[in-house]
Amino acid sequence: MSFALYMIGFLIFLAGLAWGASVAGVPTLYIGIGALIFLGIGIFSAVARTRSKDPS
Repeated sequence: MSFALYMIGFLIFLAGLAWGASVAGVPTLYIGIGALIFLGIGIFSAVARTRSKDPS
């Protein structure tokens, strides 16, 4: 459940960045490339933060 909440928050953040870039006049191609890169970073960080620790 925490993974889904993390990803929802990150997607809202990413949408805000894309909207701001669009308003600033950044070309759509660059917005798409940046969004894809940030989405990958968000997935990696969500998995790292929500993965359960192995009991030792």
